[in-house]
Amino acid sequence: MEYIKLNDGIEIPAIGFGTFLIPPDGSTYRAVREALEVGYRHIDTATVYENEEEVGRAVRDSGIPREEIFITSKLWLSQFGDPQKGVERSLKKLNMDYIDLYLVHQPYFDVLNAWKGLEAAKKEGKIRSIGVSNMSPKIWNEFIPKIETFPSVNQIECNPFAQQKAVRMLMAADDVKVECWGPLGQGNKDLLTNETLRLIGERYGKNIGQVILRFETQEGMIVLPKSVHPERIKSNLEIFDFTLTEDEMNVIRALDTDKPSRNPDEPGRGEYLSKKFTIVE
Repeated sequence: MEYIKLNDGIEIPAIGFGTFLIPPDGSTYRAVREALEVGYRHIDTATVYENEEEVGRAVRDSGIPREEIFITSKLWLSQFGDPQKGVERSLKKLNMDYIDLYLVHQPYFDVLNAWKGLEAAKKEGKIRSIGVSNMSPKIWNEFIPKIETFPSVNQIECNPFAQQKAVRMLMAADDVKVECWGPLGQGNKDLLTNETLRLIGERYGKNIGQVILRFETQEGMIVLPKSVHPERIKSNLEIFDFTLTEDEMNVIRALDTDKPSRNPDEPGRGEYLSKKFTIVE
């Protein structure tokens, strides 16, 4: 496992196991247990995923000491008015004394109040690191001058077809790390059958998904692949036994179309998300 040091000194595993859209019907529990058994030590969840409870139970039942597992969760839009209550809810659901990384899940509505709440929770020891999600360059430039504590990460959509170079450049100035959601393109067939990536993989005996994840981690990004299939969970982790050359990295960098599937700057995006996804208090 490789680790990345955040700008607050905390170390985070370079690869985590994503749990978005894995239902809390036992599926999350089984997938997280499988991930931990094959070697993952970073689990990513969120309040709005409604599966924090199963994540926490899987961690406890794994027998792995809590301090060896990095847990990320996120505050949902409807909780921005009382962020500390949101943090307490996550702690209770996870049945944990602290959360390693807690994010403002979407950059809309009263983001500043949400951020201040996370700062307070960090000072109280309930959270080790704090960060944001889905911030575009425009939103980032509006947000950063108004805050005192820099985020440790910005979790954004990122894959070889959407490399997010503009916001990554802005973040690098303050050593803020990128966490990639959808690092494999969310099942994008064109990406997962790309001939260039396939040929690179053949040189190392790796599949296209492994080449993609290795590219992203070599770029200094934290990746969060998701699967409920044991063989895929395992293979996604097998990316640290080879290193892409600089020429290969440049070839993959050239695949960027600068067209992520989501546009955080789209008018009404916050309202749409707050209606589409809700949580049960």
